[in-house]
Amino acid sequence: MDHAAEAHRTDLMTITRFVLNEQSKHPEARGDFTILLSHIVLGCKFVCSSVSKAGLAKLIGLAGEVNVQGEQQKKLDVLSNEVFINALISSGRTSILVSEEDEQATFVEPSKRGRYCVVFDPLDGSSNIDCGVSIGTIFGIYMLKDDSEGTLNDVLQPGKKMVAAGYCMYGSSCTLVLSTGTGVNGFTLDPSLGEFILTHPDIKVPKKGKIYSVNEGNAKNWDEPTKKYVERCKFPEDESSPKSLRYIGSMVADVHRTLLYGGIFMYPADKKSPNGKLRTLYEVFPMSFLMEQAGGQAFTGTGRALDIVPTTIHQRSPIFLGSCEDVEEIKSLYASYEAKTL
Repeated sequence: MDHAAEAHRTDLMTITRFVLNEQSKHPEARGDFTILLSHIVLGCKFVCSSVSKAGLAKLIGLAGEVNVQGEQQKKLDVLSNEVFINALISSGRTSILVSEEDEQATFVEPSKRGRYCVVFDPLDGSSNIDCGVSIGTIFGIYMLKDDSEGTLNDVLQPGKKMVAAGYCMYGSSCTLVLSTGTGVNGFTLDPSLGEFILTHPDIKVPKKGKIYSVNEGNAKNWDEPTKKYVERCKFPEDESSPKSLRYIGSMVADVHRTLLYGGIFMYPADKKSPNGKLRTLYEVFPMSFLMEQAGGQAFTGTGRALDIVPTTIHQRSPIFLGSCEDVEEIKSLYASYEAKTL
């Protein structure tokens, strides 16, 4: 019997233990962030359970409503949104909540207010629910500005001001990827324990990848740099092997693969969506935060994604994120295109 291996299996690094360890490195910490995160984790477990039995519980299909984005809401979208709103408010640590599903921000009543603002997409990729493709929850956390009582300006901050970001992917396993600004770590839900266990410590995205991920159905509307980059992926000018195309259509799943295997994920602006399609606050910012923390880059076509200062809570943005060298290549194509058009 391999006693060393058995001992390792009994010394499990749960997400709670991990966050408490991080908290102990900051003597001034009061534990508020740890409590907030435990409520987010609870929400993720609830949604994971609901997703896994959606077909049986008749949660698949449309709820008959349209959300603020003009998208048909699925029953699970509505349920997930309620779960996270309730979990975050009951933590007693939040002040403002911004959800993809709600037109207005939610301001927590004064008696339950805390120092944090949470922006989130409760169920990203929900159009894939019916066919069993991986979907997920994306979230980002801001702190209230000094001396602020909690106004919309506390969430309309650049992504670089986030104190933490993450996503939970509901697929063949339930995986929660988190960064608190000191690297990226991945946790997998052990159903027998009901706990997220550290399975992917200190994730680093490869410097260069072999995969590009984009919806090529929009190719006719792309700008020149995007067209040229995708052309290079298929027909490299240096005689190297072409990149493989992988596109799931669920941002959490596509970014998760990019984080682990490298390459580039793109949702560029085009003639149909000149401002891009993905939402800045709760899709572009958290994923860009994670990618940069893992050693990658995130670019909008005009600059660093985390430098955007949003003006509305549902603002959209183009995004190119992934391996450093791959994003560097698209940046150089945009730079030379701009130089030509000046």
